[in-house]
Amino acid sequence: MSPITHLLLSWSVASAVASDRKDRALITVAGIAPDIDGIGLLWDLVSRQKGEALALWSRYHHVLGHNITFAVTLAIASFFLAKRRVATCLAVLSVFHLHLLCDLLGSRGPDEIWSIPYLLPFSHSWNFVWSKQWPLNSWQNFAITSGAIAFVIYQGWRRRISPLELVSQDANDSFVGAIVRRLGDPPKAGLNS
Repeated sequence: MSPITHLLLSWSVASAVASDRKDRALITVAGIAPDIDGIGLLWDLVSRQKGEALALWSRYHHVLGHNITFAVTLAIASFFLAKRRVATCLAVLSVFHLHLLCDLLGSRGPDEIWSIPYLLPFSHSWNFVWSKQWPLNSWQNFAITSGAIAFVIYQGWRRRISPLELVSQDANDSFVGAIVRRLGDPPKAGLNS
C-alpha cells in the first residue's frame, strides 16, 4: 500500500490507543518505518539517469524493513522512548504487523507481487506471498485510504487531534479548526439533549 495509507492507518491506531502525543508519534513512525527500505528507489532513478542500473529498490524493498528483526528493533526503541512503555511497545508491534498485512494484501506493482520475508535474517522459510495481491491503484486500497481519512476527520472533530500534530501543533490546530467550523462542536459525552 501507499506510504500515505500506512501513515493514516498507523496514526489512526495510535490515536485510538495512546493519549500522549509522543507515544502517538512513536506508534505512527513504526507503522511507516518498514518502507525505509524503499529509499533505494532514489538511487535507482539517479543511476538510470547516468546509464547504470543498480536495481536497489527491486532488490531490497520489502526485505530490509519488512521482517521480525526490524519489528523487534522498533519495539525496543519505542520501549525506551515512550511514556507508557509497554502499551506503546505493543502498539508499535501491532502497527508494524498491520503494515506487513496491508503490503501482503495490496502492494502489487505492474510486474511484481511483493513477498514478506518475515524471519530475515535468520531464515528464509517464512516468505509470505499472496498470489491475488491487489494492485497499488486498486479500489480496495482506495477504500481503505478513504476509511482512514474519514477516521482522521472524526478524530480531529471529536478529540481535536490529527496526523498533523506529528509535524506542527499549529498545523494540527488549523486543520481541526476547519473541521469544527464545518461540522460544529461535538456533543458532550453523558449529557442529555
